[in-house]
Amino acid sequence: MHAETIINARWIIPVEPEGIVHDNHSLIIQDGKILDILPTSKASVLYQGNTTLNLDEHVLIPGLINAHTHAAMSLFRGLADDLPLMNWLNDHIWPAEGALVSYDFVHDGTQLAIAEMLRGGTTCFNDMYFFPDAAARVASNAGIRAAIGLIIIDFPTVWAADAQEYLNKGLELHDQYRNDPMISTIFAPHAPYTVSDQPLTHIQTLAEELDIPIHIHVHETEDEIIKSREHHDVRPLQRLENLGLLTPRLLAVHMTQVLDTEIERFSSAGAHVIHCPESNLKLASGLCPVHKLLMAGINVALGTDGAASNNDLDMFGEMRTSALLAKAVANDASAVPAAMALRMATLNGARALGMDETTGSLVIGKSADVVAVHMGDIESTPMYHPASQLVYATGRDKVTDVWVGGKQLVKERALITLDELNIKEKARHWQTRIAQREQH
Repeated sequence: MHAETIINARWIIPVEPEGIVHDNHSLIIQDGKILDILPTSKASVLYQGNTTLNLDEHVLIPGLINAHTHAAMSLFRGLADDLPLMNWLNDHIWPAEGALVSYDFVHDGTQLAIAEMLRGGTTCFNDMYFFPDAAARVASNAGIRAAIGLIIIDFPTVWAADAQEYLNKGLELHDQYRNDPMISTIFAPHAPYTVSDQPLTHIQTLAEELDIPIHIHVHETEDEIIKSREHHDVRPLQRLENLGLLTPRLLAVHMTQVLDTEIERFSSAGAHVIHCPESNLKLASGLCPVHKLLMAGINVALGTDGAASNNDLDMFGEMRTSALLAKAVANDASAVPAAMALRMATLNGARALGMDETTGSLVIGKSADVVAVHMGDIESTPMYHPASQLVYATGRDKVTDVWVGGKQLVKERALITLDELNIKEKARHWQTRIAQREQH
């Protein structure tokens, strides 16, 4: 039987069923999907491929899903480090955005982010930023899978004048990509403290009508909780619940300040948490009780946040940090084992975005979103448990090849659909402009 691509790998970690590692297996790709996963000895008899790769020192994993990004902010990487969140936002990031953000800024910044993510094994990202039309265009051209946030904020920006214009522009973008197999849309109200009740209620109604999720920063800092009680007499999550947003459509990002009673209600609602451990640590925002959330049956996915507050888009780093941090927070060495960290970075992200029937695991019939990681170097030797080694001892620099929808986008570390030299040249151009503005 003929197939487009045959990948013979030393190990395959499908993520589901959980805990399974296939030794000396092959993954067969046909029409952009996974046609078969079987022992290489059998594959060599049953299949002939147009392309056959022998990766006898590699592990194949599902493409990583970065469930929370501000992709274009990669151009602000390192601009204002080691500052508290609100000082970082009010005194540096928001003024820089007001002066510099444009369609071209978002286009070039998102290209830079996608190049970084693909080389690090990320095949899908969930974005929240201005000019989402630029981000969608870049993602589509690159071939990466993306959930593009339809951003809403009360105050005017270069993208829109008020909440209604944000919504109108977002709905136009949703219509443009509604049938695109790689680009989906997601409502992205920035946060409870930047979006008032009426737009939030409208978003909930539209989300039900259009059957798309809602992506919002929630309970990121203690200060957010205090100000919500001052202005609304309730904590932010309670306010969202009162407005009807606490549903399975909700993707709550950060959730570092959570009461046990809130965890119970959140679990009952079937909502999702997007955990950004490295950004939370760097901004001293707080510690998300990931083990408690998981034990309560809550789906927890991983995100990097933007490169301005992390300072990278490295999902391997987030897996490792999430596992280690969860153990310290829970005072339990068994909290978030390696297999769970990998699941949070793959299938849980797909589930949060409503994509788990398409991606997130290596299962026959799903899209061939596949990452090959080289495990033959001294840093990965000896090898007892591939999943553990992947999370605790491996970095994104070991990613060699990446496929999205069966199309190879990274080959032996080289980007195929993006021009690396051009991307770096544009980034340096923006660096000069941003640095000049910061000095004045």
